[in-house]
Amino acid sequence: MAFIEAILDRTPGPLRGVVMQHHELIKFAIVGATTCVFDAVIFYTLTLTVLADKPTVAKIFSGVCAVILSYILNREWSFKNRGGRERHHEALLFFFISAVGVIIGAAPIWLANNLFGMRQHDSHITLIVVDFVLNYIVGNLLQMIFRFWALRRWAFPDDMSGAPEAEQILVDETS
Repeated sequence: MAFIEAILDRTPGPLRGVVMQHHELIKFAIVGATTCVFDAVIFYTLTLTVLADKPTVAKIFSGVCAVILSYILNREWSFKNRGGRERHHEALLFFFISAVGVIIGAAPIWLANNLFGMRQHDSHITLIVVDFVLNYIVGNLLQMIFRFWALRRWAFPDDMSGAPEAEQILVDETS
């Protein structure tokens, strides 16, 4: 991740202010893209094999796996300068918020399959394309907006990047 931080630090002058002002959002988006690929690999592996008739179950399972990876990456990189809570409390809030995000992300595919009968189509390619659009464009966009807002507000509320080094160490030791 030091490579990406070096890129952010070397951003050209006119963009540097914007990039540095929104560095958490940029890092959050990079983590999101990484976990999206992770999620997609698991989802399509399941829906093209053992869970072909249960795409919502596959989406929830792949979403939970992606949330675990997301916690590690967000805690250690995107929001590493945030804190204000004990680590177990922060993790509990993160996983609760992310569980709501998984439900929000799975909602479009659930609606398409259970209310509009998308699995009735014969074309396998159509199902793959529709699953992709509903999962990774509509669903991820909705849950990403919710999670970024909720994580900054409740799980990682305090910006500690300006805190003196001694306070940073003290916060890290109590976690």
